[in-house]
Amino acid sequence: QVQLVESGGGLVETGGSLRLSCTASGRTFSANTIAWFRQAPGKEREFVAGIIWSIGQPYYADSVKGRFTISRDNAKNTVFLQMSSLKPEDTAVYYCAAGPYATVATAGMNYWGKGTLVTVSS
Repeated sequence: QVQLVESGGGLVETGGSLRLSCTASGRTFSANTIAWFRQAPGKEREFVAGIIWSIGQPYYADSVKGRFTISRDNAKNTVFLQMSSLKPEDTAVYYCAAGPYATVATAGMNYWGKGTLVTVSS
C-alpha cells in the first residue's frame, strides 16, 4: 500500500499562485509515477500533471502547460505542484495519485489521496 497526503490548498485570487504538496509513505517503490488530478463540481476527474519518479520526467495537461510546474524531493518522498497564473476554471479539488506507469488516465493510478481544495476567485 502507498499512502498519499496532500496539503497546500486554499483560496487565491485570479492571477495568483499556490503550491500543493503530496507526501508519499508505505510501499513507495511500487509507484513509479506520481500525478495530480483535479475534479471541479459537476465534472469528471481530469489529469493535471505527473512526474516519473525514477527519472524526474514531468508531463502536463495542455490546459496547465506553462503555468504549473511539478517537481519532486526524493529525500522527503514529496511531490510539489507549483501553480501560477491561476484562473477561476482551475477551481477544483486536487488529488494526488500514484501508479506504476506514466499515464493521464485515472484508471492507471492505484493509490489516491483524499484531495485538497483550490478555489480561485474572479
